[in-house]
Amino acid sequence: MLDRLSSAPAHAGAELQHFIEQHPRLFVLTGAGCSTESGIPDYRDAGGGWKRAQPMNYQDFMADAYNRQRYWARSFRGWYLMRRCQPNIAHRALARLQRCGRVEQLVTQNVDGLHQAAGSTEVIDLHGQLDRVRCMGCERRLPRELLQEQLSELNPTFEALLARDAPDGDADLEGADYASFRVPSCAHCAGILKPDVVFFGESVPAHRVEAAMQHLLRSDAMLVVGSSLMVYSGYRFARAAAESGKPIAAVNLGATRADAMLTLKVTQPCGPVLGRLQIATPCTRC
Repeated sequence: MLDRLSSAPAHAGAELQHFIEQHPRLFVLTGAGCSTESGIPDYRDAGGGWKRAQPMNYQDFMADAYNRQRYWARSFRGWYLMRRCQPNIAHRALARLQRCGRVEQLVTQNVDGLHQAAGSTEVIDLHGQLDRVRCMGCERRLPRELLQEQLSELNPTFEALLARDAPDGDADLEGADYASFRVPSCAHCAGILKPDVVFFGESVPAHRVEAAMQHLLRSDAMLVVGSSLMVYSGYRFARAAAESGKPIAAVNLGATRADAMLTLKVTQPCGPVLGRLQIATPCTRC
């Protein structure tokens, strides 16, 4: 299925631009590789394998108070990274494509909100956003910043721990006594508070999947940016595109689960490749 594999930087942008010019209504799916140039680590190596232990599982989080303490202690420090990250060239290039009417729908597996910060609109956040917190009892939402303030007041000693940035607002902590970390409950119903994101082992809300699929059906082609597609929540769209005969291009440094389905694969960092794109038809909105 793969018609073209472009690795040389001099040709990668031209190959991708040709693909976009041939398919003016793109269904765009982005993953962690789109945000690494903003300083957010990713999970996968070039072969699609895990670089580190898998993230917190939904069942483990809900079933065990210690697991929640461990999660929130690490997330408490990791939130500082997420809060200071800014959109990179890839985010801005995709926002420009959308303003020029070249994007049928932008769907992201990321939870960092950087597409919206770059100016993209009507984004489908497949896995939610990390800047919101959800009560698993009464379903109320609250801003993450509000919970961050509460965590800081309850756990002043954790501010001084050495921390290394990890994917999706996580952090590796040295010398942490997780059992001592205090996590507040919902102020309304005393329910468990969880980031308003989809954990491993948790299903993507059906309405998000259905909305994305409807846009995929209306698109001319699919563009994958910075995703290995190893997780089914994203791979399902590539499979659906292939089954409906829609061409698929991918910009990703490593292997993807859909390599056999691709029409074009650009094995370069997302930012430089997307940043070189030129819109064939001038757009007054850009």
